[in-house]
Amino acid sequence: MAGWTVRASTEDDWQAYRALRFEMLEDAPIAFLETLDHARTHPDEHWRRRAANTSSTSRLFAAVADDGRWLGSMGGYQSAPTREPYLVGVYVTPDWRGHEHGITDALLDAVIDWARGRGDRLLLEVHEDNEPAIRSYLRRGFTFTGRTQPYPLDRTADEREMQLPLLPRSL
Repeated sequence: MAGWTVRASTEDDWQAYRALRFEMLEDAPIAFLETLDHARTHPDEHWRRRAANTSSTSRLFAAVADDGRWLGSMGGYQSAPTREPYLVGVYVTPDWRGHEHGITDALLDAVIDWARGRGDRLLLEVHEDNEPAIRSYLRRGFTFTGRTQPYPLDRTADEREMQLPLLPRSL
C-alpha cells in the first residue's frame, strides 16, 4: 500500500471529500443518487458534516494519497439498529482502479469491518448498467438478492440489490 492509506474521514477532510464527490458525480453519473449540479449547490457546512463521521449510523472511509489527495472513498450506512447495514458512495479515481492497486479492496475491507456486528449481511444497490461495479462486487463474494427498485434519477432503469454475509473476523 505504498503511497496511500485507508482511514476514516474527519471534518478537516471536507474539501478533499467535496473534490472527490464532484469527480465521482462527473465520472459516474449513474452510480450515485445525486447530480453534479445539485452537489455544487451544497454549502460548506454540508461537506464538513458529511466528512466529520460523527454519526453512529454511518462511517465514511477514504483512501488518501501521501500528498493528502483522496483517491477513493466508501461508506457504510445503517438506517436503524434493526436494519442491515449498506455499502454506499463507492468510488475510486480512474488511475487507481483495478485489483492490482488494492484500493477498492482496502476500502471495502474497512466498511466490512465497520459493518460487522451491525447485521448478518452487508447490502448494496447497484445500477443495472454499472457492469464494472457488479464484476467487482461479485469478485468479493456479493450475490444478487433478487430485489430491484427503480433508479431514482431515471425511473426507466433499475438498481439491483446485492448482499455479502458478514462473517465473524478470523482469529
